[in-house]
Amino acid sequence: MGGAEAPGARELDQTPTWAVSAVCAAIVMISIILEKVLHSTGEWFQERHKKALYEALEKVKAELMVLGFISLLLTFSQSYIAQICIEEDYAYTMLPCTKKVEEHHSASAHEEEHHRRLLWYDRRFLAGGHHVKGCQTGYLPLISLNGLHQLHIFIFFLAVFHVMYSAITMMLGRLKTRGWKEWEIENTKDHDAMNDPSRFRLTHETSFVKDHTNAWTRTPALFYFVCFFQQFFRSVTKADYLTMRHGFVSVHLTPSSKFDFQKYIKRSLEDDFKVVVGISPLLWASVVLFLLFNVHGWHAMFWFSVLPLFIILAVGTKLQAIITQMALEIQERHAVVQGIPLVQVSDRNFWFAWPQLLLYLIHFVLFQNAFQLTYFFWIWYEFGLKSCFNENFVLIYLRVALGVGAQFLCSYITLPLYALVTQVWICEP
Repeated sequence: MGGAEAPGARELDQTPTWAVSAVCAAIVMISIILEKVLHSTGEWFQERHKKALYEALEKVKAELMVLGFISLLLTFSQSYIAQICIEEDYAYTMLPCTKKVEEHHSASAHEEEHHRRLLWYDRRFLAGGHHVKGCQTGYLPLISLNGLHQLHIFIFFLAVFHVMYSAITMMLGRLKTRGWKEWEIENTKDHDAMNDPSRFRLTHETSFVKDHTNAWTRTPALFYFVCFFQQFFRSVTKADYLTMRHGFVSVHLTPSSKFDFQKYIKRSLEDDFKVVVGISPLLWASVVLFLLFNVHGWHAMFWFSVLPLFIILAVGTKLQAIITQMALEIQERHAVVQGIPLVQVSDRNFWFAWPQLLLYLIHFVLFQNAFQLTYFFWIWYEFGLKSCFNENFVLIYLRVALGVGAQFLCSYITLPLYALVTQVWICEP
């Protein structure tokens, strides 16, 4: 392999067969158990007619297969990649850490600097030497064997965190919509009273209009400022939910229909989750760009963690603005309504008349947030918490806090809000 081996390292022909078989058996058993768990979960979704969640699970399995193929490809080609040589001047450009003055230091100093658990087991047979066979003087390998092994670990972390974050996203979204079930039950009990023919009101007297029309929202300069803070303190009120429900039922069902709108929202959330759980080529491209610009001194990790939070706040503000615009449009009619006012959302209410753009942005935020925290924990595991990647601990703590906050905000507030607002969306020809 061209790299230095630890004392006592042995090839497979000098390794006991019981050791080889034991390791292989353990790996095979873990893989089979994981496959059985995923298969059982898929059958559970099918038995309960959760088609969207089943398709989302299939998409997760496909993404895991892609990550596994990437890892297999790295394993097969690592010796060939390590033999690619580049000039030493190019080898020390755009480094994620400062250049080390002394390359060949003692094993104790190496362990103190990195604090890596894997080094405790003398895993030096993968560590490419400073001069790989085939590289001339003044040239260095494109990526060492040790660096390729660290990429293997990163892929494993990415696969694990991708599954974890998908589960957390769906759990928080369903937790939010579960809180609307009480309003659905109350609406079913009061259905006859709310549709009483003698129950007429002016539009500005309805709870929905009162909640969203005040002196602040009538001022253009403060309109989006108010909508920005509404997503934190009152993202979906009871009046909002009942008004959206009335708009959906009036368009798609008969007014007297006792439809379980909350259950329908849960299924719509599952349909949206099926979209945001995948990893598209554009998202892979964002990973490549992050790895490219993660240069020492550029603080790319911090800026890439701020971007998802900025986007999700903008999306949440836009969704709140759409709800407020509906209330203002109802107020401008100065009409008399029976019960709950009728609301509708059209393409013109969204950015570039493209409602799906908001879902794509939510997808980007969820993936970037998961990737950022995956990268942080991978750095911690491979190089230690106090490594050259984490020189500024203030930025590190802030980045982790932003990642956790963006994950909660996107999963618990923005994604359910998007599922609710788009139910009264009328596609324009």
